[in-house]
Amino acid sequence: MEFSSKLLEKAVNEMSQLPGIGKRTALRLVLHLLKQPKEQTTFLSQSLLNMREDIKFCESCHNISDVEVCEICSNKNRDHQLICVVEDIRDVMAIENTGQFKGIYHVLGGKISPIDGVGPSQLKISSLVEKIKSGNARELIFALSSTMEGDTTNFYIYKQIQDCDIITSTIARGISVGDELEYADEVTLGRSILHRVPFENSFKSN
Repeated sequence: MEFSSKLLEKAVNEMSQLPGIGKRTALRLVLHLLKQPKEQTTFLSQSLLNMREDIKFCESCHNISDVEVCEICSNKNRDHQLICVVEDIRDVMAIENTGQFKGIYHVLGGKISPIDGVGPSQLKISSLVEKIKSGNARELIFALSSTMEGDTTNFYIYKQIQDCDIITSTIARGISVGDELEYADEVTLGRSILHRVPFENSFKSN
């Protein structure tokens, strides 16, 4: 792809680094920005800078937040003894959109994947185990994607807390095996949360 401007080329190259954005799409987006009032591009770039500089991670659940403790964890109307383990913020958003879950979350920040070099130490697993061992939770819901990596992560956590006095469950398999949680429709995901099953049953039947 030939560019008449080095500035344009650099902007397109940077835009194309985003997931799902190829060079042609990046060019279309950059040209669109050029056609807009300069202030709009300034607002966009400033909002991205502000997000990068000021974004926080909840001290309790590791969810992305504007404050030290996110709105979900600080909400006294939530059931703080019911913890839902998810991969990242997209899964929190997906479950929240169902309106069916009234507990709190624990965001791992990924899944165990030896192929990708991701081990337990790279995830927020130790803080979850500490939280469970403190005895303040009565049920832990595994809500990771139905993939090999998700199942491996679930089982690893389960082994770490199996001697604790806590109920462990997993979302019902209304979610197709191999699917990512964020792509499930809200009705199916909501029913999977409501009809969760004991975690022990999920791996004994495999």
